[in-house]
Amino acid sequence: MRVNPAADPATEVSPRLPEVVARRLSEDPTVTSDVAETVLWSLGSLGHREAHGQAGEFDAAGVFLRAIRVRGFRGIGPETTLHVPPGPGLTLVVGRNGSGKSSFAEAAELALTGGNRRWDGRSAAWREGWRNLHEGESARIELDLLTEGDDPELTVVKEWAPDADLTQAVWTERGTGVTENDSAPFDVTRWSSVLDLYRPFLSYSELGALVDGKPSDLFDALHQLLGLDELTRAQERIRARRLELERAARDSRQERLDLLGALEQVADDRAVRMARLLRPLQPDLNAVSRHIFGTVDDTIGPDGLRAIVRLTLPTSAQVDAVAARIEECGAEVALGSTTDAEADLRVLDLLRRAREHAGVVGDCACPVCGRGTLDSEWAEAADASIAQLTARVDALTTARDQLNRAVRTARGLPDHVPQELDFDPSNPPTVDTGAVRRAWADWAALTGAEYTPDLADRLRGAHTRLVDELELLQQGTRKELDRLDEVWAPLVPRLATWLDNAREVALRANELRTVKRAEDWLKSATAGLRGERMAPLETTARWIWRTLRQQSNVELGAIRLQGNAGTARRVLLDVTVDEVDGAALGVMSQGELHALGLSLFLPRATVEDSPFRFVMIDDPVQAMDPAKVDGLAMVLATVARHRQVIVFTHDERLAEAVRRMQLDACVLEVQRRERSVVEVRTSSDPVRRYLADARSLVRTPQLPRAIADELVATCCRSAVEAASQSRARRDLLATGMHHREVERHVEEAFTTRAMVALAVMGVGYNVDNLNKFLARDEKWLVSVLRDVTAGAHVPIGRSMRELISDTERFLAWLVR
Repeated sequence: MRVNPAADPATEVSPRLPEVVARRLSEDPTVTSDVAETVLWSLGSLGHREAHGQAGEFDAAGVFLRAIRVRGFRGIGPETTLHVPPGPGLTLVVGRNGSGKSSFAEAAELALTGGNRRWDGRSAAWREGWRNLHEGESARIELDLLTEGDDPELTVVKEWAPDADLTQAVWTERGTGVTENDSAPFDVTRWSSVLDLYRPFLSYSELGALVDGKPSDLFDALHQLLGLDELTRAQERIRARRLELERAARDSRQERLDLLGALEQVADDRAVRMARLLRPLQPDLNAVSRHIFGTVDDTIGPDGLRAIVRLTLPTSAQVDAVAARIEECGAEVALGSTTDAEADLRVLDLLRRAREHAGVVGDCACPVCGRGTLDSEWAEAADASIAQLTARVDALTTARDQLNRAVRTARGLPDHVPQELDFDPSNPPTVDTGAVRRAWADWAALTGAEYTPDLADRLRGAHTRLVDELELLQQGTRKELDRLDEVWAPLVPRLATWLDNAREVALRANELRTVKRAEDWLKSATAGLRGERMAPLETTARWIWRTLRQQSNVELGAIRLQGNAGTARRVLLDVTVDEVDGAALGVMSQGELHALGLSLFLPRATVEDSPFRFVMIDDPVQAMDPAKVDGLAMVLATVARHRQVIVFTHDERLAEAVRRMQLDACVLEVQRRERSVVEVRTSSDPVRRYLADARSLVRTPQLPRAIADELVATCCRSAVEAASQSRARRDLLATGMHHREVERHVEEAFTTRAMVALAVMGVGYNVDNLNKFLARDEKWLVSVLRDVTAGAHVPIGRSMRELISDTERFLAWLVR
């Protein structure tokens, strides 16, 4: 039968997202450079090719599977090799449940991916029972791969020591011409990226999980199938950054409000001022910092109070010393200040001035009396008088000079009232500084004092009063500082921490705005790319569904993905049931859901960009009705034109459909004998297999004759039944009969004769008329059918070789 599908399942879906996104960013005039940089950051560096198998990461291409060699794993004991044709084509691996066929599939998946989806979500027993109980040696899986390029041979090996756990395997790979001893460690990083994106394995459990899980699971699975999982990760990354920035801003706002509440409960001018600074939505962080760390020019509050505590005065000893000196010098001046001494001082002063005048103008009349002449003779007499008077008043002059110096020292002791004691009347301090200011004003007044006999007493008295008042003030100030620090100090670490966070939030405000715009752009771009990539995949998926569904009354329309990372995600499947809109998952049977899963898996697994040219599907036939099995055979044959398709199944219906529809396929049969000995052989159709077994029995001399004869007759009967079923299906389906109806008639034909009658006479057969029907065509047919159904009662004298030969003639007539 020639397959002529409506579409080719090899879709062109390019997964090189960073380049696509970068191009769209450059082409969008609304995108600013910071938004573009943020989007590209979320995707990672453009040089990063982890998800796409670029050069330097995954350099193999055109990977086909050549053989799976297994020992001591799952249902396989001694080493057994499953050879498959390494090129495009369909290979069916058949065998009953427990034969070990699925062990090959699981082994291949484990060796290449390091895990097994069939075990995911199941009990630990599935993983703990991985080692075969009948094989005491080390377990081993070896995959022989064929690739394009200069190094076409690639072997991947996973081997366990006898006592090793599943995770303790030695995992290696080697290329063409490389011996096993020179194998390199398996490069998980190089393989994992392409295996995640182009996973070529599909187990039965995955088939159901694609459509039978949560809506978001199906969305995520399709996103991955579309090759958009990198965009999903990018959206999650950029969303996480946005949430982080928003959370920091939200926490900062909340902490500011909490601090305001705490500050309003504190009777502290620092708290009052800080509350005033924190009330605006955007506080002045520099002002807050100055207030927290004391760099603000405060004259009130703790800084002003601490300044009061730091105020100092001259010591009492210093003041006493200055006062005593004043008293001493004053006494000496008083002692020497007589009437004659005062007169001498006045005369001395007058002579000195006259002598100075004469020295300047020369000889001249006396400026005082106008009669005498100030000449050289006068000058000589004046100098003698000056010397005599100076000697007589020297003690008094010295005493007065010392007194003046003592007074100047006393004036230097006081200082003006310090500004630390001056406050804004509108914001008075929490301590009373009035008495100190008044005492200090009296003390400061002495800076311009002239000598009086009571100056020393005034100096001592002003100092003593100021010392007493200042000491009282400083004691009260220290107590006030202790009180304020008890309520303020616990708030300082919180304020400092909030300030650091608020500064970080302020620095990141522009980034948050950019991240929000970048996230919106990326969501929009993702939706656009999703639609573009979904279109060809949807076309192919719908063709596969139409081919698989056969006589199903469910029609699949558009497949749309709704939602994004961080939002509700679901897949909208437009379906009609008998041309009436319906809900997809609610109306589909399990077989239809599996068919839908295949429709979603195959297009993505066979994209041109995938380096894997093979797909491996385990048990896709389960739950499918006969019509869908025929459709599956057509789909697999079509995919096999471009890919190596390997299907494991215990259901003979797929192999039967392939033979009946004359599709090219290699059928391998897996059999498991005692102690997990597994054999693989090329299988023909069941008819030829039964006849081959019959001939093998005839050639087995060790087998007793009676037993051999019965077994040979049984094989011949089974061959006739298989051929009759095949013809019945072929002829009845050709009349347009529904598959379910065909299967019902086949199942109701309980005996060999009934099956032959159904095949040659149709659904209206009567077994009692079968011999007459056969004899009308060929009389020998009656005797052959009698003998193959006689079992152990084959007529004496009839050789088993003759029975086999006659059975072949009967079959040739039956299938003509």
